[in-house]
Amino acid sequence: MKRLDLRSHLHRTLLSLASVALIALPAAAATDGPLFKDVATETGLAFVHFNGMSGEHYFPEMTGQGGALLDYDNDGDLDLYVVQGSVLGPGKTMEDVFFPPPGPHPPSDRLFRNELIGGASKGLRFTDVTVESGLAKIATGYGMGVASGDFDNDGFVDLYVTNYGSNQLLRNRGDGTFIDVTASAKVDDTAWSTSASFFDFDRDGWLDLFVANYVVFDLKRNPKCFATSSRRDYCGPSSFDGIADRLWRNRGDGTFEDVSTRSRIDGVKAAGLGVVAADFDEDGWIDLYVANDGEPNHLWLNQRDGTFRDEALLGGVAVNREGAPEASMGVLATDFDTDGDADLFMTHLMGETNTLYVNDGGGLFEDRTLETGLSADSLPFTSFGTAWLDVENDGRLDLMIANGAVRILEALAGGGERFPLAQSNQLFLNRGGRFEDATARAGKPFQIAEVSRGTAVGDLDNDGDADLVVFNNNGPLRLLRNEVGQETPWLGLRLTGTGGGRDMLGARVEVLRTGQPPHWGRVVTDGSYCSANDPRVLIGLGKATKVSSVRVYWPDGSKETWDTPKVGQYLTLRQGTAVKMDGSK
Repeated sequence: MKRLDLRSHLHRTLLSLASVALIALPAAAATDGPLFKDVATETGLAFVHFNGMSGEHYFPEMTGQGGALLDYDNDGDLDLYVVQGSVLGPGKTMEDVFFPPPGPHPPSDRLFRNELIGGASKGLRFTDVTVESGLAKIATGYGMGVASGDFDNDGFVDLYVTNYGSNQLLRNRGDGTFIDVTASAKVDDTAWSTSASFFDFDRDGWLDLFVANYVVFDLKRNPKCFATSSRRDYCGPSSFDGIADRLWRNRGDGTFEDVSTRSRIDGVKAAGLGVVAADFDEDGWIDLYVANDGEPNHLWLNQRDGTFRDEALLGGVAVNREGAPEASMGVLATDFDTDGDADLFMTHLMGETNTLYVNDGGGLFEDRTLETGLSADSLPFTSFGTAWLDVENDGRLDLMIANGAVRILEALAGGGERFPLAQSNQLFLNRGGRFEDATARAGKPFQIAEVSRGTAVGDLDNDGDADLVVFNNNGPLRLLRNEVGQETPWLGLRLTGTGGGRDMLGARVEVLRTGQPPHWGRVVTDGSYCSANDPRVLIGLGKATKVSSVRVYWPDGSKETWDTPKVGQYLTLRQGTAVKMDGSK
């Protein structure tokens, strides 16, 4: 979110266009009809985000929001938690806002239970259980994002909600209700927080918590910023001071210890927006990558003694090719090229390309944005949420990007729009190392201009392909059901631990197919922007109809192998129970 240097913009555009012209794109696979269909309304997902805007251009009102896909009731399908906004500004009431919140309830976060019938796509239906779950009375902050993870190892997924204001740790009681345990768990943070991640950094079997903080913004001291047209506009992060991020260590007794200083995480202050946890240097210990807005990003490598060291500059992921920091928002850590290590993709401001960094396996990265064809098409957009997903289940991960401006778009403002930041979203299909812009045939939802922020990916109808949820600022939620992937062979895996059986975040999966290279997956919920994803590993098998074995690398360093799993279904693999899965002895 910084001022664009037009000369640099032109230079990068020419380079990108030259790259596209020089490298031939493989032919696209044929598909009939749109790739995605928005089924939010027909499945009962009646949610419209409320940002509380009143013409004051408060910074937080255009930065949110996200949500989480989670199976909160352990019935085998994904439910949906969505964060909500509220009125902003001293003395402001509902009478002052431009767009009043829809519906009969006062603004609060919302929980929708999935009523999937018999695992069939046609039975997909959601019920709003916000009141019954107890969330209507406790989740009423000005929401930004949410992280999911079973912090108390009782087998039920909990939530950490980030707000402009105090955050909340919502404990899942296992009976359909949640309780706010922020104070007793000692994880409150009154700063403006954005993305968060549950991960086990010390390998003790308990999920720790990292929270990215943004900038110091005071509603009573709201600076005035202007567009080049002299219209009042939103200020960028350079108008404010950054804030140190926070790291809490899980004690295993329901409480956390603030280790931000001891771990060295709080040694720098920056405008943090995105975070992902992964073992970037392949040493068996989970590291962190933080996307900062307009400032150098952080690659916190785990030193295995409770401390972290920032190796972003040495690793090649602190700044861009020109040595300048960019407006990093969303971020993903995914093995998109299936070579066994975690690569990085992050989204940026209009005029800056989104960036794909390829990991060499030891925590050193190379910027391959130009070479993969992801450069030029990102220049006209400001991007936030993003997701890797195998749309066609051909074994190659594709890329979805959620867009929405942060500075006034004059074409919209001139037409009388009160929130003139809307842009359309994008979809890129992986054609074997090069990406094809498939936005035009992705479906009607990709032709609509909205202010999209968070994105979550998961198989909501359990039909074996990845669906998408897009969280729009000051607009309706979109559920994009995959219309094509279910026709191709696939394998779904849920990896759980001993004891309560929580999802083992950070575990890696190696799927072995006869005569083909292995396919790698990782158990994650973090990534994108202010959102949490399906923890299950979904593998598209392409033309393969059989899997010879599945090897799991657990977060504690142990590994197990399951032989000949049956494809076309979801399997739960529990640590310490490796057996042949075809019934043979």
